[in-house]
Amino acid sequence: MDLAKKYGPIAGKLSIGQYCPPRCFELAGKRFDLVMDTGEDTGDAFLNFIDETQVEWSIRGGSRQKTDKYECRKADDWTYLVTYCLEGVTPRENHTWVIDKEQNLVTFLRCPLGENPYWPYLIESHFAFGYIKEEGKEHTDLRRHGFTDDVCGTGVKWTYGHELATVHVYHSTNWYRIAYSKEKAKTEQGEEQNKQLRNLLRDLPSSDEPAFYVKIKDGMYFVSVTEQNMEKILGDKVGFRSDTLCFLDNWNRMYSVGRGFGTSTANGKDGEIYVIIGKYGAPTEVDENLFTDPIPYLV
Repeated sequence: MDLAKKYGPIAGKLSIGQYCPPRCFELAGKRFDLVMDTGEDTGDAFLNFIDETQVEWSIRGGSRQKTDKYECRKADDWTYLVTYCLEGVTPRENHTWVIDKEQNLVTFLRCPLGENPYWPYLIESHFAFGYIKEEGKEHTDLRRHGFTDDVCGTGVKWTYGHELATVHVYHSTNWYRIAYSKEKAKTEQGEEQNKQLRNLLRDLPSSDEPAFYVKIKDGMYFVSVTEQNMEKILGDKVGFRSDTLCFLDNWNRMYSVGRGFGTSTANGKDGEIYVIIGKYGAPTEVDENLFTDPIPYLV
């Protein structure tokens, strides 16, 4: 029996979620009291992990409080990516946290739909930075996770599954570009995915999309990208509507964990996108113009 032939197509159907690592349950039963003192959504916050699936949370000094189903993945021994979608809330909204137990710091990313009256599918990104309170201990360190341009000048091939890989080009502080690998895919399905990506890019002035880069610590960066321009130009022609993806990239090991959140439209009907992602990276050849071409969406 050829197990690769038997199970390969099954694994391939998982698409961007194929290499997602197992869920992490280490935070179950733990509570984190947080001081979010930098950026947006500032104020006291907490995350109370009731069990392996439910988290009670509060942000902005208690102005918002709820219990939702969470997912947790680890990027290294001390750093956790926690994400959940707000159930029963319209327009939809996703919260993602980076809990850095090594430095007792935390990053919060809030992604709501519907804030832009001209583009209702557009997802915005709001960041806050802070620290984890420790009982009986004053936090005197003023350093926080924060925005960075360290990643600029980087091109990397990210592999999500045995048939799915893309190239990310981090060319500007607040933008990124996506391309396809020059290597021929190993299967017909993989080559078809590359063809679809190439055709998609031909319909756009460029693949530039807004991006945020946050330094968590040496060798670890939190990257958030959102397909806003694709939504404005192509709308439901692609099926993916302003999807936002964020990744906790571990460059020491060249792998990453992340999540995707957004909307899919097929046959006139909208569906919800929410997927947990794992990927591994490798240096790759990138055309120099991808680092130097002007961004056509800016004056």
